[in-house]
Amino acid sequence: MSKPALMLRSAVLTVLLGAIHSHAVAGEGAGAVQAWLTAGDQSRLMARVPDARFGRAKPAATVIDIDPDRRFQEMQGFGASITDASAYLIQQRMQPAQRDTLMRELFGRNPGVGMSFTRLTIGASDFSQSHYSFDDMPAGESDPELKRFSIDPHRASVLPTVKQALAVNPQLKVMASPWSAPGWMKSSDSLVKGSLKPEAYDAFARYLGRYVGDMQKEGVPIFALTLQNEPHFEPPDYPGMRVDPPSRAAFIGKHLGPLLAREHPGTTLFDWDHNWDEPQSPTAVLADPAAAKYVSGVAWHCYAGNVAVQAQVHARFPDKDTWFTECSGGRWAMDWAKNLMFFTRTLVIDTTRGWARGVLLWNLALDEKDGPHLGGCKDCRGVVTIDSRTGEVTRNVEYYALAHASRFVLPGAQRVQSSEAAGELSNVAFRNRDGSLALVVANGASKEQTFSVRVKGQSFRYTLPGMSVATFAWGGTR
Repeated sequence: MSKPALMLRSAVLTVLLGAIHSHAVAGEGAGAVQAWLTAGDQSRLMARVPDARFGRAKPAATVIDIDPDRRFQEMQGFGASITDASAYLIQQRMQPAQRDTLMRELFGRNPGVGMSFTRLTIGASDFSQSHYSFDDMPAGESDPELKRFSIDPHRASVLPTVKQALAVNPQLKVMASPWSAPGWMKSSDSLVKGSLKPEAYDAFARYLGRYVGDMQKEGVPIFALTLQNEPHFEPPDYPGMRVDPPSRAAFIGKHLGPLLAREHPGTTLFDWDHNWDEPQSPTAVLADPAAAKYVSGVAWHCYAGNVAVQAQVHARFPDKDTWFTECSGGRWAMDWAKNLMFFTRTLVIDTTRGWARGVLLWNLALDEKDGPHLGGCKDCRGVVTIDSRTGEVTRNVEYYALAHASRFVLPGAQRVQSSEAAGELSNVAFRNRDGSLALVVANGASKEQTFSVRVKGQSFRYTLPGMSVATFAWGGTR
């Protein structure tokens, strides 16, 4: 057996045996704290390690204080996008037994990692095998009554995949974003580049409403929409569409918002769905009274700017939710330990400390050639890699970063007060509805760090290896 295969087999056995052990210790005394570890050197991957235990020992020099009575945003959870590429690989390049095992692992719990949030593309993205919308017309022709509208392109792969995910985890929430309106609605008369014509606002609102309605008929409720993925970016070789803040405000306030309120009241709207570097764009939409009453939150991506803007925008609009909806790893960053730190510290810890109710990475799955894709990113990495020849699965660093939160932070949990980062130690804490607590700690230093966790007068000590992540779970009815 090859070294990669041995590592994969070891990682799977570690997760499975850890799950068995977690059931065995669930009934231990109130002082027991389950601990799970992923090391930057990959020697331990979501490994169940010996318990910590609360007591009254002298705290370490670094203390993480947790106050479970100070509660913040309610969480939906963590996950990744079921892109066309991801769904194709899962449905068309895996045997049924492989597919079922992977879906239970990704979306189930014990021993699955319990992903409870995902995103679909409304039509094609760069991770599609063709560029399409749900109402394409020949150049120069239009379909304002949407007589040609159909979600048929999603029937072969996307619909079966998301339906299976919902069957495994009924708490899964599905959001959706278009990369472009149909070309005939745009200034470019193409899926590539261009802006939405004002005279097409009503048709595009009805297009998105038809999508929500038809997906609901298929058993896939869409809980949230964004009106455009990355609305300030017009890529040269795959679908995209520029929609500036005044246009988004007009479209939401006069067209899409009223339509959803009237026809699909269970579907909400997030604005922006783009990077941290332009917070003035979503704040301009939220400052528009007509649009703001239909926008429930702001969605953010990671590719430019600083995560700190999430909290800044939340402070200005505290009645609006925060969501983190896209980030991808790729071959441009190959250091496993550094990637573990980025995805855990920035995208799990900092985004949720910055009020995110849900955290999404980009492709749930890609193949050994970083695809399939058509244009766009040529070296992106999926949360898992599916070998297109054998259906075998490799769990990438993003999988472990997500798992350290998604497995322990259940839908309906609330973030609770915990100490700010101390040096290279970052953390975030959550309280589940059953009263159990989960604490994620990342050590970005090259050397091990010893710290204490203190809750209501009791504490435990722990030494975390350098460039490693641990989740601690205790209490409740686990």
